[in-house]
Amino acid sequence: MAATSANFLHPTTISERQKLRQSQAEARHWKTMRTIWNGSISFGLVNIPVGMALATKPAARQSDVSFRMLHRECGTPIKNKRWCPQHDREVTNDEIVKGWEVAKGQFVIVEDADLEALETADDTRTIAITRFVELDQVDPIFFDRTYFLAPADAAAQRRPYVLLLEAMKETNTAAVGRFVRQGAEHFCLIRPKGNALALETLFLVEDVRSQAEIEEAVGEIDVKDAELELARQVIGSLAADFDDSELVSDYRRDLKALLEAKLAGEEIAAPEPVEEEAAPVVDLMAALRASVAEAQGKTPAKASAKKAKSASSASRRKVAAKK
Repeated sequence: MAATSANFLHPTTISERQKLRQSQAEARHWKTMRTIWNGSISFGLVNIPVGMALATKPAARQSDVSFRMLHRECGTPIKNKRWCPQHDREVTNDEIVKGWEVAKGQFVIVEDADLEALETADDTRTIAITRFVELDQVDPIFFDRTYFLAPADAAAQRRPYVLLLEAMKETNTAAVGRFVRQGAEHFCLIRPKGNALALETLFLVEDVRSQAEIEEAVGEIDVKDAELELARQVIGSLAADFDDSELVSDYRRDLKALLEAKLAGEEIAAPEPVEEEAAPVVDLMAALRASVAEAQGKTPAKASAKKAKSASSASRRKVAAKK
């Protein structure tokens, strides 16, 4: 298997290939930020030229290692064909139409012309600002995709960009607006991010689920002042500044190591399965005290340890009784 795998991959290592692609991409990126849309921010009589660039990699929601589907026998990449089971043959693109399923096996045919008629015929290439709001008022749950708004090349055209950025930073405000791209209307929020403007496309209100059921469930629970104070202490003991360098994927690291090992012909050992134990019923106060003591580098009080031990023993007795 190792020899077969090596035939399908370039002889250089996975990490070297990825570093090369990354360095080439970064060189191109910093030479000039690639914009996918160019237009202007508009409010009142003000127009600020901007370009829109992706703030995250296109495959950010996936692993940075992509796979092809291969035929196990020969290692050849497979092809996906558009097959009609009714006529038992492959169909071409000009034979395919869109359909909305209203019931199982029943469809409403929708032509491309029908959809094109609904597209917004707006070629102004303008992000129309409708209002400025306090940034804290907008729940991040509405954020869909993040873009950077790059200023124009000319220094005179960058001045209004900087003026808007500084004013929004000082007032802690964001701009709500809308724009049209590729015939589709988008709602958006423009916010300062450091010394740049970021644009968040927004979900529609009907696309965001309600949290009413959760609020109803937790609304029935009363917490004691002593419990709340201990919870505050636990939070305080773990309080720290946000560090984006900690956002490293163990899965990506392990996946790269797996591919390197396969490329080198090493044998891959499967991890031993771990048996899950029944979760004990822990006394909340005892757990909070133990958490505070651990964070402070101390041992829990004897009374708390006895209480936790008693609760754990009671839990084991319940599990044994069930068995």
